[in-house]
Amino acid sequence: MAVRHFDIKDRSLAETGALRIQWAAREMPVLKLIRTRFEREKPLDGIRVGACLHVTTETANLVTTLVAGGAKVAVCASNPLSTQDDVAAALAFEGIPVFAIKGEDNKTYYRHIMSVLATRPQYTMDDGADLVSTLHTERRELLKNVRGGTEETTTGVIRLRNMAREGALVYPIIAVNDAQTKHFFDNRYGTGQSTIDGITRATNILWAGRKVVVCGYGWCGRGIARRAQGLGAHIVVTEVNPIAALEAVMDGYEVLPLLEAAKIGDVFITVTGDVNVLDTPHFNLMKDGAILANAGHFNVEINIPALEKLAKSERQMRPFVREYTLRDGRRVYVLGEGRLVNLAAAEGHPASVMDMSFANQALCLEYLVNSGRNLEPDVHPVPEHIDREVGRLKLESMGIVIDTLSPEQEKYLRSWAEGT
Repeated sequence: MAVRHFDIKDRSLAETGALRIQWAAREMPVLKLIRTRFEREKPLDGIRVGACLHVTTETANLVTTLVAGGAKVAVCASNPLSTQDDVAAALAFEGIPVFAIKGEDNKTYYRHIMSVLATRPQYTMDDGADLVSTLHTERRELLKNVRGGTEETTTGVIRLRNMAREGALVYPIIAVNDAQTKHFFDNRYGTGQSTIDGITRATNILWAGRKVVVCGYGWCGRGIARRAQGLGAHIVVTEVNPIAALEAVMDGYEVLPLLEAAKIGDVFITVTGDVNVLDTPHFNLMKDGAILANAGHFNVEINIPALEKLAKSERQMRPFVREYTLRDGRRVYVLGEGRLVNLAAAEGHPASVMDMSFANQALCLEYLVNSGRNLEPDVHPVPEHIDREVGRLKLESMGIVIDTLSPEQEKYLRSWAEGT
């Protein structure tokens, strides 16, 4: 079938997008080092890659790195509100098949995924597993071409592990999300800063003195809590995992059941990866003026249909801020349609954080090309040598030198006979 070269909002935005991509590249030295090697060695020569990622300046630098390595890449958005239209235009100008429009409806979103699949990819790069799940359900005839893939998010890894457990996953996928140089930094520092940035841009609120309820205390929740605390907010954490809840207590935060937190919160931020975290019982208890934002991958954590049923009226107050007036007169505000607020209302993670995440993506793709045939259809960890190499390159780019073990120390760590 014939494939359209692109489906974007406005081709005239390409020049602006190209400048912003160059600006992001300044903060991505690890990816630049990889690109230099890829240009020389061409380790991805001739392979076809289908990518369903947030179409941002950072992603553009990943895509051009893969192209420099010889890959043919087609890309679509992994979230309807995360696309930066000028970046999509810049990629299209460079001849890269790109299918992404900020604010696209659900039908268009999945049509764009099908456009990427129509390029018959041999490798997939996913951010939430929508590309992989669509491939396995609607385009199964293409699976014979696919040799491996990568997944960027916690939500996507959960979905893929469920597929593998049920025997539905047909090819090996590397969980880039679980690399130490990804979740320690991208999830904690990237999500932490960009979520606060998105909420601030959407609302212009003062954080100092606010009661901020963070729903979920994984790596992303830790980062959000710390950044909000740094701005003077009082943090309340809600959790279902007793160990995570205990850690939140030890970190100095108040831990409450969500039904209790609902009564006192000013700002609620969901980051759990689960469905209907904020639901009717919570809406019924919230204060007038409560602000609800989601930093999880899918727009399911805030039950917006339930909120719509409770509301007697709705209106758009600001870009990305929707007001729901409940029957008793209380007003609740939902940001960015309940989608990823850091990408819906802001620019997503800082480029210097995505540098490590996308370095993992590029090196894991190279690994799959070289060694993927030896992997079973399952979700696999990032090889330790890749994780360490990304960390080493990042330190090198920052001008930081660390110690190495002496032969005597290495021998001691390998031994068992020496004690007190």
